[in-house]
Amino acid sequence: MAVAVAPLEAGDQISVGDYQLTVLDPIPAGHKVSLVRIPVGITITKYGQPIGVATQDIEAGRHVHGHNCAVGAFERTYTFATVGEPPPGSASVGAGQRTFGGYIRPDKRVGTRNYVAVVSTANCSASVSRLIADRVTAEELSAYPSVDGVLALTHKGGCTMPIDGAEHLQLERVLAGFARHPNVGGYVIVGLGCEVAQARRLIERQSLRRPGEVEGPPVLVIQEEGGVRRTVEAGLAVLRELLPAAAAARRVEAPASSLVLGLQCGGSDGYSGITANPALGVAVDLLVAQGGTAVLGETPEIYGAEHLLARRAVDREVGEALIERIRWWEAYAASHEATIDNNPTPGNKTGGLTTILEKSLGAVAKAGSTRLTAVYRYAEQVSRRGLVLMDTPGNDPVSLTGIVAGGATVCAFTTGRGSVYGCKPSPCIKIATNSSLYRRMEEDMDLDAGVVLDGASVEEVGRAIFEEVLAVASGKRTKSEAQGLGDEEFAPWMLGPVL
Repeated sequence: MAVAVAPLEAGDQISVGDYQLTVLDPIPAGHKVSLVRIPVGITITKYGQPIGVATQDIEAGRHVHGHNCAVGAFERTYTFATVGEPPPGSASVGAGQRTFGGYIRPDKRVGTRNYVAVVSTANCSASVSRLIADRVTAEELSAYPSVDGVLALTHKGGCTMPIDGAEHLQLERVLAGFARHPNVGGYVIVGLGCEVAQARRLIERQSLRRPGEVEGPPVLVIQEEGGVRRTVEAGLAVLRELLPAAAAARRVEAPASSLVLGLQCGGSDGYSGITANPALGVAVDLLVAQGGTAVLGETPEIYGAEHLLARRAVDREVGEALIERIRWWEAYAASHEATIDNNPTPGNKTGGLTTILEKSLGAVAKAGSTRLTAVYRYAEQVSRRGLVLMDTPGNDPVSLTGIVAGGATVCAFTTGRGSVYGCKPSPCIKIATNSSLYRRMEEDMDLDAGVVLDGASVEEVGRAIFEEVLAVASGKRTKSEAQGLGDEEFAPWMLGPVL
């Protein structure tokens, strides 16, 4: 097959390598055209890997998509830790020790932003948390130029779930991960009082009380404070104590090894695995070569390509942990009468992606070429350096909420259809897979990887992404930050029944 860089019309003559043929169907940009005759039942490959089987005979010059290509049954043979470190290449040539300007926190982690947060334990305290944050005026904030803002972390969960069940523990990891995040210079926790997700229990179980602290972080409980108005007033008083303390932090030079980069792709298209994702993979290799960390997520969107990561595991234990998560997802999807290959979305298909296998192979390209050093559950604290995987859903806000809770201080998000996702407290760099999208949504896209289609090398674009990561980590505002996005994208993964 070939992928159309521009729309093709029936009757067009094309030449691809040794193949010369007449196009028989209209082929939208980003979609696939068959270069040879493919009989029904034959495996169709892309990136050198299967993406599906022909469901009917496909003549050379025909459009290859969902009408004649499907996942079908497929088998995967897993080998673990069989791929060594990549040979010295673009990630090491002229690398040197790179630095950025960040905030060094008491636990020695380095932040890229400096927020004060209002953490809501449950939806029952969400509105009050929002009111507290909104009461801090722009004029007040202007007195603290080193503070990026007051962030209300509100969500839809926190109650009517099994106490100490998987969902409760996962939510605690998320809330604690944001509270102790290196991009947060101070926080207050707000609860209602009768919810499952108790504030003081969160502090004890997640060790939010620092060594030597007697009282721990400030907590406001609406039922104890005497209602909404009194809680808002008390919350505002707490913020006015936290803001000067957070404002005392200053950016200092820190090594690139301190960075934790969250990886995401959303609104993907047929170019994602050709331009932006492999270029982001180059940036990941550059960061890992510096001693930094990159977090790959979206487990359902590596489905069918997980064998490639298993080979790159540092040992059998890491490889088996990856496959255990794949098996969990198969069972999870089946328990809800779904299948993982319900993905790609309608927008993905319009952009040229046909099957989950094709999408996954492109998505894995974000992971570069280095070894996989660890596999984490959702919102677990990332402690291993190098390339790691965190088990997250494919849903973009839910996925990045877990990755940021795990410690990601910058995020890189590739998109072919045009996602407008923003993120707080970790800035999110948007990378367009094609230049048409970049021109159409330039106010939202930070980088154009579509130049690869015009002849730029993937390595060149990857280096540009890496430099942008360092610049954003040092304070450069992303396009989503400039537009004030990121307050509503906090979306913890809700697993279980609502009781």
